[in-house]
Amino acid sequence: MSDSPAARLQKLFEGHRLTPTQRRIAHCMVRGAADVPFLSSVELADLAGVSQPSVTRFAVALGFDGYPALRRHLREVAPAERAAAAAQEDAYNEYQQAVQGEIENLRQLSAMLADPSPVEEAGRVLAGSRPLPVLGLRAASSQARGFAYFAAKVHPDVRLLDEGGSMLADRIDAAAGAGASALLCFALPRHPREVAEALDHAREAGLKVVTVADSAFAPVARSSDLLIPAPVGTGLAFDTACAPMLLGRVLLEAMADALPDAQARLEAFDARAAARGLFVE
Repeated sequence: MSDSPAARLQKLFEGHRLTPTQRRIAHCMVRGAADVPFLSSVELADLAGVSQPSVTRFAVALGFDGYPALRRHLREVAPAERAAAAAQEDAYNEYQQAVQGEIENLRQLSAMLADPSPVEEAGRVLAGSRPLPVLGLRAASSQARGFAYFAAKVHPDVRLLDEGGSMLADRIDAAAGAGASALLCFALPRHPREVAEALDHAREAGLKVVTVADSAFAPVARSSDLLIPAPVGTGLAFDTACAPMLLGRVLLEAMADALPDAQARLEAFDARAAARGLFVE
């Protein structure tokens, strides 16, 4: 397992029942894991957009006497790490820092995949759903569309849900009525309220919700049956999502492994593409 600051924080939060405000603080801490041990409670509260007493209650919920004890613990487990990381970052310009941030996100994803069981379970759940609705709105629409494009080559019935509005619930109901047993959701910041509402509706319709989100503490966590996190980059004006995209491809692989006719479908597609001269190779 990775020994990165973010991984250690995730482990610290595991097993604790956190309120929505506390999940927001936890999410903020994971995203800024290298800097958190050096922030005051007021600075962390400002960063997370919560009150300073909320930060204190959060520390107590984790089993510490208060925020100073939590911060002291975080400093003790990696006292020199931030200085080394800061020195390295100073050598990069802002664009390189964004790339380096994404490299760290991919390292976190790799560490998470050391236990492949959640992804393998998700692959089996998605493979068994006929049809398979794939949801992604706003910033997450490209992730959903990319997954649906490739999934359609191995899965017999994939339904892309990348537009919101009053018909979204209708389309979820239609998928459930046609026999769907699961829904895959890509959820990225900023999280649209409509996504959480759609996931709640899907669960009410009897669908098992598998979600790829930027954090285990994302707002959609409570609306998901199985959530697999993949961090996003925040070093540029707009978030970057290399890790969620790669996790989507990993889920595709796991789903294909669980579909007995996946290879035959791929070979049939290649034959049709060659007959049509579809590609220029």
